[in-house]
Amino acid sequence: MKEIKVPELAESITEGTIAEWLVSEGDSVEKGDPICELETDKVNVEVNADYSGVIAEFVKDEGEDVEVGEVIAKINESGEASGGSTESSDEKEEPKAKEEEKKAEPKKEEPASKEATEPKKAGDQQKVVASPATRKRARELGIDLNDITPADPLGRIRSEDVENAAKSKKADKKSKADNQAKASSSKEEFDKPVEREKMTRRRQTIANRLVEAQHTAAMLTTFNEVDMTAVMKLRSQRKDKFQEKHGIKLGFMSFFTKAVVSALKDFPYLNAEIQENEIVKKKFYDIGIAVSTDDGLVVPVVRDADRLDFAGIESQIADLGTKAKNKELQISDLQGGSFTITNGGIFGSLLSTPILNSPQVGILGMHTIQKRPVVMPDDSIEVRPMMYIALSYDHRIVDGKEAVQFLVRVKQLLEDPYDLLLEG
Repeated sequence: MKEIKVPELAESITEGTIAEWLVSEGDSVEKGDPICELETDKVNVEVNADYSGVIAEFVKDEGEDVEVGEVIAKINESGEASGGSTESSDEKEEPKAKEEEKKAEPKKEEPASKEATEPKKAGDQQKVVASPATRKRARELGIDLNDITPADPLGRIRSEDVENAAKSKKADKKSKADNQAKASSSKEEFDKPVEREKMTRRRQTIANRLVEAQHTAAMLTTFNEVDMTAVMKLRSQRKDKFQEKHGIKLGFMSFFTKAVVSALKDFPYLNAEIQENEIVKKKFYDIGIAVSTDDGLVVPVVRDADRLDFAGIESQIADLGTKAKNKELQISDLQGGSFTITNGGIFGSLLSTPILNSPQVGILGMHTIQKRPVVMPDDSIEVRPMMYIALSYDHRIVDGKEAVQFLVRVKQLLEDPYDLLLEG
C-alpha cells in the first residue's frame, strides 16, 4: 500500500484545502494522473498520483485542510479497479490478518481484567504521597491527585498544590464556558433568517493579508486626477491598426503600466520593500495587475514590464486575466511582483483607497472615467474625461513628498502619452 502525500507547492505555501477529489475510491489510476484539486491561498493546483494502482482509501475528505507532506490517500499497487483484488493478494492478506488478531486478543483482555480486580482511582491514589488532610481536600474539590504535578522535589503533594489545581480547573471551565457562550451568541444573535457560508481558503488568506498589511505598514494614500483626453484620443486613432497588427485590443492598462514603470525609475523607493532593518530596492519592474475572480482577488504579475512594448503588455495582461478567470494560474504567475496596479473603475468606482499588497510598498488605484467641467489654462471651462488616481504607500520608507511627486509624474505621462509611445 503506497501513500499519496501533499507535494511541495511553493516556498510561501505550506497548506491548502482539498477542493475536489477527481477520482473515487476503487478507481484505477496511472502514475502522474491528477487525483484531486487542492485550493491554496493563491491558486488551485492538481495533486497527481505518484504510483500506478487502485485508489484504496481517501484519508482526507473534500473541504479538509491539509499540510505539505500530509497523507491524503492510499494506493494499492496490486489492486483491481472497483474494489476488486486478485486471489493471490487475498491469500497473502488472510494469514496476516489472522496473525494480527491473535496478537491483538490478549492485549484487549488484559486491561479489562485489570480494571475488574483493581479500581483505577482508588488503586492509583494509594501510590500518591500526600497527607490525609490533603487527600480530603482533593476529594472536596473533585481533584484527582494523579493529575497534579507536585512542587515538592521529593514528590509529596501538599494542600497548596491541590488549591492551585482547583483554580486552574475552574479557570479552564470558565474559559470553555465563555467560548461556548460566544459561539452560541454569535449563532443566535439573529432573530430573522440568515445564511452561513464557510469562507474559502483564498478568501481567508485575502482577509488575513489585508489586515496584516494595515497592521505592519504605515499606510498612507495620496490622490490626484488625470485628464484622459490625450490617452483616449491616441487610443481611438491607433486601436484599429494596433489590433490588426498585434491581434489584441489597445486598452488603458498598457498606458498606466508604462507610466508607472517610468515613474518608478524616477522614484525607486516605491519599487522597494523592507526586510528586517534593510531597504531592498529592486532593479526590475514586475508589475502586479489585480484581477477580480469569482473566488476573490488575485494579482498575477507582468514580468519585466520595462522591456515590453504596448502590445507585449496588453498580451500578457489578457493572457493572465483569462488564466485567472479559468482558474489556470500557476503559483509562478503570482510571485515576485514589485508594484501593483488595481482598476476599480471597471466596476464604477469613482474614488477609493487601495490597500498595499505586502511586502510591496506601493499600489496605484485607477477609477472610472467621468466627464467633468475643468478650468483650462486660459480660464475657459471645458468638459473633460477625468479620472481620479490614488497611490497608497508605506510611509516607513516613502516620504509624502516622494509619493506626491510620483503620482504627479504618472499624471504628466498620461496627459502627454506620446512620450510613452516613444519609450515603447
